[in-house]
Amino acid sequence: MKAVRLIQPGRPLELQEIPVPQPGASDVLIRVKAAGICHSDAHYRAGKSRVHPLPLTLGHEVAGVIEQVGASVSNLRVGDRVCVHYLATCGTCDWCTHDNEQFCAEGKMIGKYRDGGFAEFIVMPERSVFELPEKITFAHGAVMMCSSATSLHALNKARLRPGESVAVFGVGGLGFSAIQLARALGAEKVFAVDIKPTKLELAAKLSAIPINAALVDPVAMIQELTQGKGVNVALELIGLPLTMVQSVRSLAIKGRAALVGITEKSFSVAPYHEVINKEAEIIGVSDHLASEIPALIEFARRGKLDLSGVVSQTVPLDAGAINQTLDALEKFGEELRVVVTPGA
Repeated sequence: MKAVRLIQPGRPLELQEIPVPQPGASDVLIRVKAAGICHSDAHYRAGKSRVHPLPLTLGHEVAGVIEQVGASVSNLRVGDRVCVHYLATCGTCDWCTHDNEQFCAEGKMIGKYRDGGFAEFIVMPERSVFELPEKITFAHGAVMMCSSATSLHALNKARLRPGESVAVFGVGGLGFSAIQLARALGAEKVFAVDIKPTKLELAAKLSAIPINAALVDPVAMIQELTQGKGVNVALELIGLPLTMVQSVRSLAIKGRAALVGITEKSFSVAPYHEVINKEAEIIGVSDHLASEIPALIEFARRGKLDLSGVVSQTVPLDAGAINQTLDALEKFGEELRVVVTPGA
């Protein structure tokens, strides 16, 4: 089968011909119909985050059709439309059995520590695979498995309650979902912070209050729009020290800043004035949980999460097209989510 793979960090991905993977007793073989290209993939290609072993097929946002099932698989059948939680875990350790499988010692993320979805086929354990309703396209199902799922996990970690206010820093693939999910969970006001006018226009269409950080100080603007109170929840989805600081400074008393964006750099806050005196919280958000996927799919099925505007482009299973997309992501371009569609 064809697969687009990382051969060496710092170099473009390459198209290779590799064997079709064979499912074990508890696995399913999936024919990939859609695989989203995430900003994390740009980090992996650049060597900012370790990928092992190499060469390895990237792509951790996957949806497709089951081609083959292992002998012990009981809840899925050949022909089922599915989407894939991007962790393959042991399923038996304390982390897995208490819904914290992202810390499973045996866990491996597809597209980072085991072959991912930039390929014609992928193998995953049954417990990591979820049925995708006909109402949801493969492209949308794939994108949900990272950007939407991580946004939901961030809101859950931040303990968003109905009637609270939210600031979303970064209206990319994650931000687009975060705005809608915050509304679905009962947020009264959602502020969207970005520097791209096109993304802010999109946020406004989702009933968010846009704040152009290229023109105004977003912290001062949030304080003004909340009558000096600040927001209850801030999501930092970009991975820049500046926006991490801004997310903390935008908080109200008892506010919670959930940090999602990936960066190697540190940032500084004033412990007393910005955290201790307000009893504010800074919360790390690592990936998402398989247990959150059914609720996410239901939000999409009911139209509470509409991804029709988030997939800005589809590309074939072609190394050149995927590398061009990763180049744009490294420059924080205008695209929200580009999706690879093998066989289209």
